Amino acid sequence: MTAAAPAPEAAPEPAVYTVAVRELCEFTAKHGDLDLRFTPSPSAQEGVAGHGTVVARRGAVYQAEVSLSGDYQGRLRVRGRADGLDPSAPRLEEIKTHKGPLERQNPAQRTLHWAQALVYGWLYCQQAGLSELELALVYFEVGSQQETVFTRRLSAAELQAHFDTQCARFLAWAEQQLAHRQTRDAALTALRFPFADFRTGQRPLAEAVYRGAQAGLCLLAQAPTGIGKTLGTLFPLLKAGPAQALDKVFFLAAKTSGRQLALHALDQLAPRQALPLRVLELVARDKACEYPDRACHGESCPLAQGFYDRLPAARQDALTGPAPQAHGPWRLDQAQVRTVALRHQVCPYYLSQELARWVDLVVGDYNYYFDASALLWGLSQANHWRVALLVDEAHNLVERARHMYSAELLPEALAQARRGSTAQRFAPVKKALAQLRRQWLALDKAQPLAYAVYPQVPDKLLKALQQCSQTLGTHQAEHPTEFDPALRQFYFDVLQACRLAESLDTHSLFDASQPSPPEPGRSRLCLRNLVPAPFLAPRWAGAHSSTLFSATLQPPHYHAQLLGLPEAHRTLEVESPFEAAQLQVHTARHLSTRYADRAASLAPLVALMAAQYQAQPGNYLAFFSSYDYLQQVAELMAQTHPELPCWSQSRRMQEAEQQAFLARFSDASQGIGFAVLGGAFAEGIDLPGRRLIGAFVATLGLPQVNPVNEQIRQRLQVLFGAGYDYTYLYPGLQKVVQAAGRVIRGPGDQGVVHLMDDRFARPEVRQWLPRWWALD
Repeated sequence: MTAAAPAPEAAPEPAVYTVAVRELCEFTAKHGDLDLRFTPSPSAQEGVAGHGTVVARRGAVYQAEVSLSGDYQGRLRVRGRADGLDPSAPRLEEIKTHKGPLERQNPAQRTLHWAQALVYGWLYCQQAGLSELELALVYFEVGSQQETVFTRRLSAAELQAHFDTQCARFLAWAEQQLAHRQTRDAALTALRFPFADFRTGQRPLAEAVYRGAQAGLCLLAQAPTGIGKTLGTLFPLLKAGPAQALDKVFFLAAKTSGRQLALHALDQLAPRQALPLRVLELVARDKACEYPDRACHGESCPLAQGFYDRLPAARQDALTGPAPQAHGPWRLDQAQVRTVALRHQVCPYYLSQELARWVDLVVGDYNYYFDASALLWGLSQANHWRVALLVDEAHNLVERARHMYSAELLPEALAQARRGSTAQRFAPVKKALAQLRRQWLALDKAQPLAYAVYPQVPDKLLKALQQCSQTLGTHQAEHPTEFDPALRQFYFDVLQACRLAESLDTHSLFDASQPSPPEPGRSRLCLRNLVPAPFLAPRWAGAHSSTLFSATLQPPHYHAQLLGLPEAHRTLEVESPFEAAQLQVHTARHLSTRYADRAASLAPLVALMAAQYQAQPGNYLAFFSSYDYLQQVAELMAQTHPELPCWSQSRRMQEAEQQAFLARFSDASQGIGFAVLGGAFAEGIDLPGRRLIGAFVATLGLPQVNPVNEQIRQRLQVLFGAGYDYTYLYPGLQKVVQAAGRVIRGPGDQGVVHLMDDRFARPEVRQWLPRWWALD
């Protein structure tokens, strides 16, 4: 008997690319200039409230947020949520909120809105089996609460033709993306650690990151300086990416140095071959702008003119053109993006923002994901991306996030804005600013103390701020080329204050600080965030997994509570690879650097530092609580030990000056560099070996005791029961440990640290210092 021939294997199902309606239309329907002449936009809360008002005005059968999806040629799936549907009409609505007269709207923007509405229209016709459908663009003005409605009735055939046209334009790009993703995932699955073995401490960190990605959890990881945290977090997360179907990884850093370390670590992943991983560096606008003196629209900037017409070629070039380098990932750093952008005559900054949609890993500042209007957060939500976060030097995120969700109004800023509004056409602006000043003066006159906290923004002041915001926005839209820079900045400040006033709660406070002696009209008004948790919690929830890592995350509950980490988050403390014998840690119990004792501390400080240097010449860093204190010690050192080389950090050092300061630390040099604790030289710098053999820390780093910090202490005491620790002790000691961490950078380093204050001998302080230190 002859065996039957085996049945042929079924052909694999073709991969399907999923795209959001908005993403599809922004790819296919945007054209013309980049035009950022400012038009007032509602806040997120105003937008949500505006949508709610429109929906509430509709009938009982009206449906909001209607999920729709459909396929094109079995290779493209389009999905999204239509804003509103009246099935009895039937009528599908696309709702857009705005501020000010609608006639100022850019025609290209309305074309984009119609493109989205028509795609939703076909998806609904297909789902409901309709032969025609009425579509409506509903523009809701949040100030007047008025609707402007534009309608079109189209047949299902017309809607399908539009849908097919958009999908056909996008399909080739989608297939490129699918092919890239398959190649990328195969390469990451096969990726091996680029070195023969992990450093001590690096493997447990990598394993925890990998398991966190598998479980979809948030990890708070403290790992000592020098073990290779950047590579130890990037490698396992990228390895986990294919199995977890990650769309993007965001590496978020506090400083430029953190971004550079990430890019360097990524280059190490495949040192001898190309890695099909698209990496994009995002930088601030002022660092990427080619024409900082021009406005962002086609009539002013040549790189904005025809931006969306030239974007497709620039995008293709950046992502599939000549390889940026021969090996490692496909790295689009600041220089590479600029090269591509200028080759196609488009804006580098906005090209990078467009490229963020199509790369695999983005390296950028915290604000790109955590700020109220964050680019990466917005794109992730709009496109339903499955993302993973790596938050570098995460101890910085508390203060950075507080700043993101705070607003300050300065009297000098109001005065400058008023000086810029003297022309007749500025009459409404002048009136609004004058009313704001009257309410500001009234608040000051009613305030008996130099510093006061209010339970809420007083009603009359808030109304004046809101009116000022609306008037300034309207004026800017009507006179886009004549807006005074000071007036514009003040408008942004007022806008931020109005938005934060909407969400004022126990996480923030509103305060007013007057000069001494008090002078009406000279107070500084601040909506001050103390606990960023309510703002950040949705960001952690929106990520598949998150890893926050730093050498100073003690105590973990402090960070977890202030940053709003999920209750199910995990913590990890990696054991130090360094031995106590590598670092001598001395406590100067005879010294006090408290403010009242500083004059008496100068001579003993200088004597201790000079004695250490004479006993072991080499390079040292000395850290102080302020520039004034630094200068006093430096002057006395120069008087009493003129032979000892010293150099000092100055206020507002430029980047070139900072590099010159660090260049003094060489393998052959000797001397003491004077720096401020918490400044540019207290963390994020690497001076291994003989480049730095010791550090002097002449402060506990505690924030200044003043009315603001005391109010913060009281509020945090109520919220967490540890007001002093949360306000003073923990932030101060983080700075100390970071500064001391500059000394031991590798397994062969030897050094010394002098903690120059008697308070370092206290148990409640020593318990938060690194456990591997052998404290005397």
